[in-house]
Amino acid sequence: MKKIMLMTLLLILLGGCSKPEFKGADISNGPIGGDFTLIDHHGKSRSLPDFKGKVTVLFFGFTQCPEVCPTTLSELKSAMHMLGDKSDRVQVLFVTVDPARDSQQVLAAYVPAFDTRFLGLRGNAAQLADIAQKYRIIYQKQTQGDSYTMDHTAGSYLIDSQGNTRVMVNYGAGAAVFAHDLDLLLAE
Repeated sequence: MKKIMLMTLLLILLGGCSKPEFKGADISNGPIGGDFTLIDHHGKSRSLPDFKGKVTVLFFGFTQCPEVCPTTLSELKSAMHMLGDKSDRVQVLFVTVDPARDSQQVLAAYVPAFDTRFLGLRGNAAQLADIAQKYRIIYQKQTQGDSYTMDHTAGSYLIDSQGNTRVMVNYGAGAAVFAHDLDLLLAE
């Protein structure tokens, strides 16, 4: 009987040491992530250490995106609402994959329309290629007559308060998934 009680107690204690159960894909041990330097929609140079102490959401897109980008930013806005006061410890970063059209002024009008705390980031071709390689994202211009659209990776990365890339949330997962996983990271 004592042996069973000891085993039960051990299992309970070990359960308290387990890794958080994210609803998104746990990529904590993967080779994804790293520092970057881009310009925000206020004209300020930003790098990942600027957000140390906050949980960061990193999403790649473009302002003329017809569905993926506004849907994801709307889900993130809802997730921030679900988090309540905790949302002040979360920073959403929207990195444009279309810097030719997404000027600082365009980003300043688009990104804060979802939430004034969200930041739009842009860089030159080399900076964009560098962050794309670090976060394993793809982006490609698709020409359609005189206009074009951009194909791009649609997932979002959650980065813990120490700057470690921890979770990938797939497009369309919903605000509740973002809120759940962000809450877990905020609790660490």
